Amino acid sequence: SLGSENIEHGLAALMLGIGITLAFMALWYRRLGLIANIALLLNLTALVGLMSLLPGVVLTLPGIAGLVLTIGMAVDTNVIIFERIKEEKRKGRPTYQAIEQGYNQAFTTIFDANVTTMITAIILYAIGYGPVKGFAITLALGLLTSVFTGVYISKALSQTLYIKLTNLTGAKA
Repeated sequence: SLGSENIEHGLAALMLGIGITLAFMALWYRRLGLIANIALLLNLTALVGLMSLLPGVVLTLPGIAGLVLTIGMAVDTNVIIFERIKEEKRKGRPTYQAIEQGYNQAFTTIFDANVTTMITAIILYAIGYGPVKGFAITLALGLLTSVFTGVYISKALSQTLYIKLTNLTGAKA
């Protein structure tokens, strides 16, 4: 049917977008990009897992749009953090301190952006119906998983990678 074809095309576009995003992050940010990619894949896994636990939640075109927006915000979270880390490195901070400062300085910006978007998702859910509610649910869950994976998981992975590289080389990574 026309609806199922649209969903198939939407999912294909989503997969293509994810692939391009993963490639861009890996090429532009190198090691940190790989960390962002792991966090993004964990984010999507957690989001789909949460959605599967909720009764009556099905993936529709608006839900796919919510997934796309979630991916965009998750990538934005990592870009903000990684650019802050680069700024700290340019100031001459050692790598581990640059990672700490980058995450700490980016947190307020990330938190504010996600809270304002969460307010929008709540309003959409409250006044919307049908597909709009589905979009709002997907967006709200995506915001929660994005903040968790973007701030906490990627930070832990960044610190772990730094420690591993330092131990392997005996020098600052």
